[in-house]
Amino acid sequence: MVESDAVRQLRNLSQLFFEATERFAGKRAALRFKAAGAWQDLPYGDLERQVRHAALGLWELGIQPGDHVAILSQNRPEWAVADFACLTARCADVPVYPTLPTTQVKFILEDSAARAVFVENREQYEKVAAERESLPHLEHVILVEDRIEGPGVVPFEELLRLGAKAEGKYPDYRRDALAVNGDELATLIYTSGTTGPPKGVMLTHDNFCSNVHGALQVLSIGPDDVCLSLLPLSHSFERMAGHYTMFHAGVTINYAESIDQVAANLVEVRPTVVLSVPRLFEKIYARVLENAVAGGALKRRIFFWARRNAEAWADLKLAKHRIPPPLALRKSAADRLVFAKLVARTGGRMRFFVSGGAPLSPEIAKFFFAAGLPILEGYGLTETSPVISVNTLEHLKIGTVGRCIPGVEARIGDDGEILVRGPNVMKGYYNRPEATAQAIDADGWFHTGDIGFFDDDGFLTITDRKKDIIVTAGGKNIAPQPIENMVKTNPFVLNAVMIGDKRRFPAMLVVPDLDALRAWGEERRLDTSDASKFLQLPDVVAKVEREVMGNLRDLASYEMPKKIVLIERDFTIEAGELTPTLKVKRRVIEEKYRSEIDALYEP
Repeated sequence: MVESDAVRQLRNLSQLFFEATERFAGKRAALRFKAAGAWQDLPYGDLERQVRHAALGLWELGIQPGDHVAILSQNRPEWAVADFACLTARCADVPVYPTLPTTQVKFILEDSAARAVFVENREQYEKVAAERESLPHLEHVILVEDRIEGPGVVPFEELLRLGAKAEGKYPDYRRDALAVNGDELATLIYTSGTTGPPKGVMLTHDNFCSNVHGALQVLSIGPDDVCLSLLPLSHSFERMAGHYTMFHAGVTINYAESIDQVAANLVEVRPTVVLSVPRLFEKIYARVLENAVAGGALKRRIFFWARRNAEAWADLKLAKHRIPPPLALRKSAADRLVFAKLVARTGGRMRFFVSGGAPLSPEIAKFFFAAGLPILEGYGLTETSPVISVNTLEHLKIGTVGRCIPGVEARIGDDGEILVRGPNVMKGYYNRPEATAQAIDADGWFHTGDIGFFDDDGFLTITDRKKDIIVTAGGKNIAPQPIENMVKTNPFVLNAVMIGDKRRFPAMLVVPDLDALRAWGEERRLDTSDASKFLQLPDVVAKVEREVMGNLRDLASYEMPKKIVLIERDFTIEAGELTPTLKVKRRVIEEKYRSEIDALYEP
């Protein structure tokens, strides 16, 4: 753990950067990335030099302190260089999700009045080039890969050369960078926009520094740790926890090649800490269940025996009770027979995962804990820099998002909404004073839009988004997310969305796991060749209904979905159904499948 005094003295993110490059200069690598099939190291000294040259290069291009510079790229060392260069050049950067379509990229560049943008490759460049004429503020496009001729295009290497040549002109670069006021804008992060257009969240140096400080007081990480960075750095969670906090603590950051390569990268990198969203854990759990179910009767019995005993062990362990010797022996056997394989697939030395961004199913959390892979679920929003609360290894309560980190206050409003106050709360929404006033009240409480409660030990539980609560025509309130999470633990289900607001009863859109369902269908000699026709077969619909309802047997009758609709394809970012952080856009889904939904409620 980084000493709290060192964290407390942070005045700004420039200080965080310079101190880390000095304290950990003897370590093998600050960052690691894969190129030409092999992992490459970027030492702290090389990183500091690239950041310095990039910052001076921005000044040479005419970028001034206070200007906005966008970053449109996947996670890679150049992303970190661009970010720290902007910070030390006293600019505010504007991260843009590389998965966004051209229209949304244009909106962010235009709304933020970015004067320059770092772009990763030709694909991202073309998004900018397509709208260049309608972006009068944009003067420079700094291209990391590829070689493209175009107005204002500057290769990344040329930016570094410009800065290197100009070092003599800026003898006070470091002093000026360290003089940044904590209240100065560090970044504009645009919200995912599950409803309405995205808003630019103004986060300051103080916002991030306070959150780094709070996180490191409760999470023990340090120079001996290795992390795999797989969430987009455009996401506030990865930015604060996986970028600034890891860097400040001296953790070696390895950039995953892509989401598709995470499984392979886990084995190669062998990380000790990984930050993720629940979707990763849901997929791992579903694959483990699928393999167990498809592995024959003996393998299936062994798996469920192991899971049952491991979860009994977990219940006692979490309650800090003594483990009876017979159960300890059964748990040891379960580890050897089942869980050792899962541990090996994560690299074999994982200390813990941290999960955020969406609710995590308690069933999945307990399964991973039983496997010796604890998931520390936390909670936060972009507007809170982002962490509000988190479980820890010492204080872990599955089904909650932990206790508030030091420096953060939270309380429950009269309507059940979670309200937050502290140095981590944003400065406001960029150029949107009315929206800011609606979000932060006169007493400084930020209204999260989430519904939840604290237990007697101070652990926070989130029940749902305030605007997502389903109110049936009969006046019953239903929180959809916990129900959806129950369904998604089933091996025959990939995704699920609860519907029923202002309707007579709740229903559910279900995306089945076609591979698992086809295997079941082939055993029964059903025709599985055409997915659309296969999913319409009465036997198949009945099978999925049984699986869904079986997972929900403990619900109150009014919460139970009365009907389901099978959706052939999973929801995607590209189709506009998911945010870049993989949250379902409920309104989009409901509109897209309106005819199918309406048919459910026909007399």
